[in-house]
Amino acid sequence: MQKKIQDPPPPPPPPPPVWWIETSDSVSRHFQFVADGQLSMKIVDDARPASRKIVESFLNKFFPSGYPYSVNEGYLRYTQFRALQHFSSATLSVLSTQSLLFAAGLRPTPAQATAVSWVLKDGMQHVGKLICSNLGARMDSEPKSWRILADVLYDFGTGLEVISPLCPQLFLELAGLGNFAKGMALVAARATRLPIYSSFAKEGNLSDLFAKGEAISTVFNVLGLGAGIQLASTVCSSMQGKLVVGPLLSLVHIYCVREEMRATPINTLNPQRTAMIVAEFLKSGRVSCPADLRYQEDLLFPGRLIEEAGSVKVGSLLHKVMKPSELHRAKEKFPEEKFILNLGIKCTNMILDRNATGEDALRGWLVAGYAAEIKKSFKIPSENALEEAYRRMTDVFSPFLSELQAKGWHTDRFLDGTGCRFVL
Repeated sequence: MQKKIQDPPPPPPPPPPVWWIETSDSVSRHFQFVADGQLSMKIVDDARPASRKIVESFLNKFFPSGYPYSVNEGYLRYTQFRALQHFSSATLSVLSTQSLLFAAGLRPTPAQATAVSWVLKDGMQHVGKLICSNLGARMDSEPKSWRILADVLYDFGTGLEVISPLCPQLFLELAGLGNFAKGMALVAARATRLPIYSSFAKEGNLSDLFAKGEAISTVFNVLGLGAGIQLASTVCSSMQGKLVVGPLLSLVHIYCVREEMRATPINTLNPQRTAMIVAEFLKSGRVSCPADLRYQEDLLFPGRLIEEAGSVKVGSLLHKVMKPSELHRAKEKFPEEKFILNLGIKCTNMILDRNATGEDALRGWLVAGYAAEIKKSFKIPSENALEEAYRRMTDVFSPFLSELQAKGWHTDRFLDGTGCRFVL
């Protein structure tokens, strides 16, 4: 008798779905892993008032995740003035393009002026790239000053376009020079964007900051274009109107970018910021954080010497600072250091080794500051002043450096912007 073949046992039932509910800020969300392993989420209860929903939706679209805790101090003020800056710039660009077309003998509608403005602006960017290609290191060192210079150049070019109908026989010259200046301005503005955004990135969220910043710029550029179309059709339809409104928009534009840069807490070391840090430390023993120092920076003349920090000048050519016979003697004075100091009458020249970091620059700056202080107080020769200054520097440098890093300063590099360093 044959045995009956038993059917295989049924497969085990699938495991129950993994799900949970999270409640945060009056919003309940249901999370569940679906069959393909993906995580799905849906809102099951939202007790937030409508006004709060609108505000949070706006923040999510135009501010980085976790705002205000994910950014450094000053980001809101920077964003406010950046929005107004883009609005005024876009408005002014419509008026300038309309003037260009009038000067060329055309009679454009405001909508035509808006379209052509993009063509003129983007075309000259390539010329600006060639001119500005060797200035990148200087822009890294002083991004704030170069950002302001970029907008001054942009408004200069726009101003030439606005007045072009007054001398149509020079249309080609004015239009060419104006767009050349605007092309350089665009490259400088874009080159300085990354270090400025980086100064606000508190939690490594640079991409999020960049994306949200560009979203705000786009919105206010569009609003500015709309305002420009309206002005070009009404108040600025005549040359007299443009000559009144144009300078006012330019003033607003420059003021906004200046306030943006003042609100930006750059935390890298360059000659100006290093001198300010050392000057305050020598005077009071304190170290300021980037947010405290930002309003003290000289954005128009960043290369000025600070007497309280030893009047140090960085980046001079070595053969112009000292004679060959003095070079090895100067290096032997501090053989382990990556800097050479030459105390002069009006300033102290500091030349850095090619591999010098921000810490090396700080050490040299402290020596120069202490030496200037000792010479002024005790009237002793430079050689003796340097030896005593070096001893003082070694005594205070470790706690000084620790406090700098605790305040958020990046001491791993020094952005002198000149590229003039030595190798022995």
